[in-house]
Amino acid sequence: MYRHPNISYAGTTSITNQSMFVRPLRAVASPQAVAVVFTQWQQPRCPWWTGQSDQQQTCFPTNNKKHSTFSWNEWRRPGVLPTSVPQKGFHPFAGRMDHSEKGPPPKKRKSTESKASGEQVQHCSKHSSPRESREHSSEWLKNVIGVPLSPGKFPLSTENTGSKAELKRHWEDLSVPHGCAAGSLHKQTFDFTVMSYNILSQELLLSNAYLYKHCNPHVLEWGHRFPNIIKELELHNTDIMCLQEVQEDHYHRQIKPRLESQGYHCEFKRRTGRKPDGCAVAFKRSCFSLLSCHHVEYFRKGIPLLDRDNVGLILLLQPVECSGSACNLCVANTHLLYNPRRGDIKLAQLAMLFAEISRVTKLSDGSSYPVLLCGDFNSVPWSPLYSFINKSRLEYFGMPMGKVSGQEEGSRGQRILEVPIWPPSLGISQQCQYEFQPKEAKVKEMERETSLKLLKNACIEHGLKLTSAYSHILKDSKQPEITTFHSRSAITVDYIFYSPIQNKSVQTDCSVPTEQGLQLLSRLALVSEAQLVEVKGLPNQHNSSDHLPLIARFRLHS
Repeated sequence: MYRHPNISYAGTTSITNQSMFVRPLRAVASPQAVAVVFTQWQQPRCPWWTGQSDQQQTCFPTNNKKHSTFSWNEWRRPGVLPTSVPQKGFHPFAGRMDHSEKGPPPKKRKSTESKASGEQVQHCSKHSSPRESREHSSEWLKNVIGVPLSPGKFPLSTENTGSKAELKRHWEDLSVPHGCAAGSLHKQTFDFTVMSYNILSQELLLSNAYLYKHCNPHVLEWGHRFPNIIKELELHNTDIMCLQEVQEDHYHRQIKPRLESQGYHCEFKRRTGRKPDGCAVAFKRSCFSLLSCHHVEYFRKGIPLLDRDNVGLILLLQPVECSGSACNLCVANTHLLYNPRRGDIKLAQLAMLFAEISRVTKLSDGSSYPVLLCGDFNSVPWSPLYSFINKSRLEYFGMPMGKVSGQEEGSRGQRILEVPIWPPSLGISQQCQYEFQPKEAKVKEMERETSLKLLKNACIEHGLKLTSAYSHILKDSKQPEITTFHSRSAITVDYIFYSPIQNKSVQTDCSVPTEQGLQLLSRLALVSEAQLVEVKGLPNQHNSSDHLPLIARFRLHS
């Protein structure tokens, strides 16, 4: 029998059927001393553990920071391991036991067996290789969401679980202060509500998982998100819905059938190429009838500037309560390119959308139908692109491309917008109108002449009179309004633009306006960044997109 040199054993006895220990164990040594001996004995090898199953292994905590292992709380921390059960090869004795009593520190044995044991314990160390950590995190995310994480993306953190607190928003009344009756402003008026909402495509969420490190993985599952999104759509029950990032398979299998069962007519335009999502517009059949639907694809083969797959969707609607073309309303929905450094592409996409809107809304007498323009423009308030929409004009000579959308502050090293921004071969003028395209022989000559003319006054214009339904500054706190929130930013990029009534008398009394247009009656107030932080950001337990819905109520004057 093996005898440890540091322990005094009792002598053998001649009495039969009697234990070899004539004294109890506490008489031999203190419990602390036994623990030290046990530690010295098992540290390098522990062969009695190596044969155990994965389910039986346990990682003991330690207070030794230099040679620490995962404590139980660390073990349970989401993202470290796929489940609370250790994975195969997870060795319990990767670090050392806690030495609270005096005693000689155990020496490292350089045996072949200890080296083999060292190879087994690497999975328990905090200093595992980044590649192994990514593999564990990817497998964990796959188990939670059902789709493998794209290579190179950060794993999601579950330290911030879904908050029980709900985001509180209130309605702001912006109607005429003198209490005019609904039909007194004009012979024909029609009140309706509209929503613009980027609902976050599930495939885009998974391919950009690094943006949602702050989220509990449970709130990112489509099985959790879809009921929340539908609940939100049905709660607000708007007459018109303009949705972005609508995944095509989810639209056809879930979203469209659900909305149609609620009395909506739905139209959808998927992004070009192999992109999985697109834009959708839904309206209540009891409120509007569809006159025409127009798809706008921003991709143009042979034009390098327009090589992206973003799209727009335009509907011409007529209220069922109004008769005649004077009541018609144009609803446009789009999602412009995200890339903050390619403002030239965003402006060209916007020009194509404006050209199609102008064609759809223009009347024979030169007037136009009122326009509602909704979407995710990937541009912040008061940026050059925003000013172009709001002021109908943009002088861009010498402007860096990255300054157009205002998403990035620095412009160092960025290219300058070319003059003209888009080539004449596109068939769209600098006034954002369709124009006759000459034969190919004359295209290059036209481009050269146009460039020389614009060098002195490089500007683009459009004929649509548009203004924003939101002020972009909170009335009470004077803080910026936020429409989108994720791990990298909290800004405003979503808008509802509309054609206001030009006659100012409508805002002060009940006189009859001389022109048709839209009057903003109320809007669902947005929130500040601090308010979003209180509910754990976006998405969260109750809000299942990284964007907030914008909702406004209008009165159509025909």
